[in-house]
Amino acid sequence: MPKWLTGLKLAAYGGAYFFAAGAFMSYWPVWLRDRGITDTEIGTLFMSRQIIAVIATLSVGWIVHRLGGPRGVIVALGIGAIVMMVAYQFSYSFLAIFVVTMIWGFLWSPPMPLYDGVLVTETKKHGLDYARVRMWSSVAFIFGTFLAGIAVDRYGPPWVLYVGMASIVLLAPFALLLPATPPRAAATGHDHAPFRVSELLRQPPFLLFLLACGLCQASHSVLYSFGTLTWRGAGIDDVTISALWAESVAIEIVLMLFGGWLLAKLGVCGLIALGLTAGLVRWTAMAFTTELWALVLLQALHSCTFAACHLGAMAFLQRALPAHGAAIGQSLYYALGTGATQAVVYQFSGILYSQYGQHAFLAMTVVSALGLCALLLLARTWNGGLLVGHSEAKGPSLRSG
Repeated sequence: MPKWLTGLKLAAYGGAYFFAAGAFMSYWPVWLRDRGITDTEIGTLFMSRQIIAVIATLSVGWIVHRLGGPRGVIVALGIGAIVMMVAYQFSYSFLAIFVVTMIWGFLWSPPMPLYDGVLVTETKKHGLDYARVRMWSSVAFIFGTFLAGIAVDRYGPPWVLYVGMASIVLLAPFALLLPATPPRAAATGHDHAPFRVSELLRQPPFLLFLLACGLCQASHSVLYSFGTLTWRGAGIDDVTISALWAESVAIEIVLMLFGGWLLAKLGVCGLIALGLTAGLVRWTAMAFTTELWALVLLQALHSCTFAACHLGAMAFLQRALPAHGAAIGQSLYYALGTGATQAVVYQFSGILYSQYGQHAFLAMTVVSALGLCALLLLARTWNGGLLVGHSEAKGPSLRSG
């Protein structure tokens, strides 16, 4: 099969997933406000969803780690996501939305680490560029964000749900394009787990990695929960807001195109440090300004606070874990690193925002600083090699350009 076709098949699922993610991340709080949900309740919903996401990601990741076959699980979760979209449409009270959100959190979160695990392994196997395949997810995110903004501006907040649904119905079909053979079985021929999860969790470098990257991603909590609401309150129209969200991911794509070059220059810890350092600047400034020119500059830093950290995290997992441990490694990263950390920070974000408004962004500066401390310890304790398991057949590493 030609490389470009393999890359297209791998990219399709990520495109559908992130189109919906773009619509929901930028405008879901607006949809919730339209249903009468308060700021504190929004924080509770985000926190509770993250807690469920942690449980779901760990449990589903463990099952796939033991049994293999991530594609079937991803297909089933995609079908369930369609059902929950319909349930949201008929939910108007906080209790109803809370119940649906808990189920949604269980269905929505596990597929991404499983998909990223497949993507990292398959791009290495076929000599493809992970960053450039993953880049198409960011392109889809931009379209989802921008179309949600236009739809809300013209037709109102209910259309956030409809825009997201347009790509959610494609999740299951596109999941069928992913490789059917479990990466672990293909690589090792074993029918049992290559290493115990407890063995990995006893490794200090892995725990420090989870903390550093988790805090970097969790520092986006106020932005994801209340960024759109803050900018709307400042008089910025919905189309402009959607353009701000789209801009942040467009700049992220540029960084991904040069991800391999940056990785070679900065190293794994250097990429993560770039994200955390940018967070110190981004969140401090966002606490004090809603001027459009400033927001344009600050949204460009998303290329560092998200993309640089994410590429650094993927490079760490590829180097620190054998390929047959990709599913559980990704699940632990998404569940304990980003999921559990964000669950706590989301709740505090809701409380802080209800009390201090946009000055709650300052708390995210503190979160980034704590992440830098964890990263410094990681740089001193990890030698750049495998932490558990053994290496399989050699292949191209995570690279770009």
